Amino acid sequence: MKYILDILRREHGGESFCQRFEYETENESDTVATALTKLNEKDDLVSADGSPARRIEWECSCLQKKCGACAMVICGRPRLACGAVLSEFTGEITLEPLRKFPVVCDLVVDRSVLFENLKTLRLWLGGNAEFSEKYGELAFEASECIQCGCCLEICPNFCAGGKFFGMATVPITTRLLSQMTPKEYKEIARLYARHTFAGCGKSLACRDVCPKGIDTERLLVNANAMAIWKRK
Repeated sequence: MKYILDILRREHGGESFCQRFEYETENESDTVATALTKLNEKDDLVSADGSPARRIEWECSCLQKKCGACAMVICGRPRLACGAVLSEFTGEITLEPLRKFPVVCDLVVDRSVLFENLKTLRLWLGGNAEFSEKYGELAFEASECIQCGCCLEICPNFCAGGKFFGMATVPITTRLLSQMTPKEYKEIARLYARHTFAGCGKSLACRDVCPKGIDTERLLVNANAMAIWKRK
């Protein structure tokens, strides 16, 4: 089987350009991550037209859909490269960096804003958690979030550096608010109202792209109930 990967590339500080590569395999389970790894293993990497090409820069870690490092836009949709099986696609497979974050090089983007937003919302426990079996299932689902940024890529209201922090902050907020006393979560609820609730247009585009299958609508409803309406 032969696949054509059309990759949007950009050197550090340079202009973006498209470069096409051919990838052949007999393994039907090969993913986009597999193809990028195998292409980069070649000592003489060339593009589809035979021109010499430098190695493709992209990020990865676990390759098991558990870390979110390999998030990119695949055929117009934000996905994890390790979860995108090549046989799913017909025709050329386009690979682009996430567009809501500054591009570092090729498919690598700077997602440090995710961490900065979590710090701004003060999303950490200051004391002992109050675990409740009532919220055990909800807290477990929220803990599945891997901060990959796919939900922010598809969100029409999010932009890096803006006041609206998007769905990426909701899972952690949900977990913390369900384990805090009313006195403890007062400040977090205030920040959530300003940076998440106020900017969300409820398009729920994030619901269909989460690589972990998290029910973002459910988490959003519960976070709003706890932070805005003060109902646990």
